[in-house]
This record gives sequence, C-alpha cells and structure tokens, in this order.
Amino acid sequence: MPHEYETDGAAIYTQSFATIRAEADLDRFDPDEERVVVRMIHAAGLVGLEEHVRFSPGFVRAARAALEGGAPILCDARMVSEGVTRPRLPAHNPVICTLHEDGVPELAARMGNTRSAAAVELWRPHLQGAVVAIGNAPTALFHLLNMLEDPDCPCPAAIIGCPVGFVGAAESKEALWAAPPAPCAIVSGRLGGSAITVAAINAVASRAE
Repeated sequence: MPHEYETDGAAIYTQSFATIRAEADLDRFDPDEERVVVRMIHAAGLVGLEEHVRFSPGFVRAARAALEGGAPILCDARMVSEGVTRPRLPAHNPVICTLHEDGVPELAARMGNTRSAAAVELWRPHLQGAVVAIGNAPTALFHLLNMLEDPDCPCPAAIIGCPVGFVGAAESKEALWAAPPAPCAIVSGRLGGSAITVAAINAVASRAE
C-alpha cells in the first residue's frame, strides 16, 4: 500500500506553525519576538526550545532596523551564511563568512585559538552596525566579546548568539547575556546551532510568517 501523507506545501506550512502555537508556551514574548521564536522552534523541530530563548529589550527592532538600513550579516559558519534567504533580506544585505578566507589558519596559529575565533578578527572592517549571527562556534562568540571590550573596536547593531555544543557553548552565551555589548538573542545552555540561528535571521528580516 502506498503511504498516505500531506502533499500540499501550503497546508504543511500552515499546520506546522499552528501546531507550534498550540503547543509552545509563548506568553512571555512580544509579537515581534514571538514570530522569531516560532521560526526557531520550527527549525529545531523542538517545542520546548522557547524555554531557552532569551531576547534582550529591543533586539528585534534593532536587528530589523539595521538590516533595513543595509547592514551586513556576519556569520561564523558557512552553514549559517548559506541558510540566509537572500530574497527575504530588505536591502540586498551582504552576507559575510570569513572562516575560509586565505590566512585564517595561520592567524589562528599565531593567536593560539581556533579558526572560528581567528575569522572573527577579519570582521573588524564590517562590524560597525552589523548584525552578527553565531550559530556554531563558542570560540567565535567568546572572541567577539573580548574584541568588543576594546573601546576602539566597532560595535554591531545586534548579536544572535546561539552556538551549540558541550564545550563553551553555554558559557559563551551566558557571558553575552550577562553584559551584552549590543541587543542580543541567545538560546541558553547547550542547545543552538546553525539552523536555529538562520531561522532567527530570516524571521527578523521578514515580517511575513
């Protein structure tokens, strides 16, 4: 017997978001935040993720205003940069990932740090007013925070800090949350990842559901 399943893409989309809204506890989020967290839940396939999502005041407004003004999106990993839906961006925003640029391995060796952290050093010319999207590497987030302690370092408009993993992920996000240098969004603990981060970017970039 052939399998029976929903074949209408629009119906799948509608039912998915209706299920999330029926099952997730979204009461503490304002309408802008709710749209973002629903997409993050959808990307993870995990109702309950909302318990770990935190937005600093004004994050969605700040990130959206930056994108509408043409700000670049700085990504720690290609999985993040490739997931950004370009047609949804409001100002043909540049999407930049420096991880695989020439010289990054050598810079990492000189720094005594990971390639992900070294790649963040190459963000400096683009960092002022940018939207930062870190979905993979805790070392990238830690190094960014260290950079931003220098008053001469350009400051981004907003930071999505959702690195995933078992070493440094929870700690890097708590460090961002404890003293955010810009409006931020995090997924606390070990949870996170590229798909969740991309979902947040795409949701911020578009008011559509």
